[in-house]
Amino acid sequence: MADQSDVETALVSQITNILYPNGLSASGLLTQAAKIYRGWPSTASLRTDLAAGTLNVTVFPKADTLRNTTRWTDGVVSTSGTSPSLTVSVSGNSATFAGSAATGQLAGLLVDALTVVHRTVAADTPELVAAALGQLIRARRIALVSGATVTVPGAGLLVGRVVADQTVLCWTRSQLQLFRISCWCPDPTSRDSVASAIDNALSARSFIELNDGSTGRLRYVGTTEFDQSQDAALYRRDLVYSVDYLTTVADALPPMIFGDTTLAPLGSGIVKSLLS
Repeated sequence: MADQSDVETALVSQITNILYPNGLSASGLLTQAAKIYRGWPSTASLRTDLAAGTLNVTVFPKADTLRNTTRWTDGVVSTSGTSPSLTVSVSGNSATFAGSAATGQLAGLLVDALTVVHRTVAADTPELVAAALGQLIRARRIALVSGATVTVPGAGLLVGRVVADQTVLCWTRSQLQLFRISCWCPDPTSRDSVASAIDNALSARSFIELNDGSTGRLRYVGTTEFDQSQDAALYRRDLVYSVDYLTTVADALPPMIFGDTTLAPLGSGIVKSLLS
């Protein structure tokens, strides 16, 4: 799930890519070195860095700006497909299973108007899957099991399928938070350069990607400058951006296994498959 720390991390990553477009091991956009991190800098470390000509860029949430922006009921953000490791092949009135019967899969057979499904469990094998499906079929009609093959004598239609659980990312609420991007610099020139580079790049982005796979809506809010020279040369500009992001929960759900097949009413003598 995404929370405030994930948004801060995403902003740090964006700023790092802006100032070091070729990676941290290559020369940056500016002549000075820059430290980019979450949180507020310590006074001692900041003085040392500024004296050495090292810039600091920090990302910190602005106090008392979080608000709930949930507009609708929860829903699905995204799904990620997983291919099953168990396979099934059909020849005539026989279905043969192969591969690995790892957990998190559904194996099913459609025999005329009868559907049977088995969810794989730990230590399952293709032979055990065939035996389980054969036993379910026998409650209604004759089925023969030999190894990993299920044979249904007299079957007019036999379809075999295997599907795997899919990871589904659902959101439970949305919230908007203001974040302060502070550029701590030893002189006005470096302050203007680093702040302008960050602001120009971020203003061209409408969304930022978060590590859970969701995105946050990025908007510019304002700019403030602080110039101080009491103890050390400190020239600072704050860029304030808002991020409207989702709180998400990941779950594993099975997909539909026979949703694209239509059967005529029992007793009509007609069975139609929409499978391509």
